[in-house]
Amino acid sequence: MKIIVNLDVMMAKRKISSIELAERIGITQANLSILKTGKAKAIRFSTLESICKELQCQPGDLLQFVDDE
Repeated sequence: MKIIVNLDVMMAKRKISSIELAERIGITQANLSILKTGKAKAIRFSTLESICKELQCQPGDLLQFVDDE
């Protein structure tokens, strides 16, 4: 099982840069990059909430479950 992070897709749809989003939600660009590439092991609900609020989306727009089978 795998969780796919579609943050980069949603950012492109909303036409917002990594620099701008990181500043708006109060995290470093490096941490945002880790989220965008799917290398994060976890995400705080407060960070997810801030991203969703800023991008005007739902958590399901950013995260997708894919079964390996």
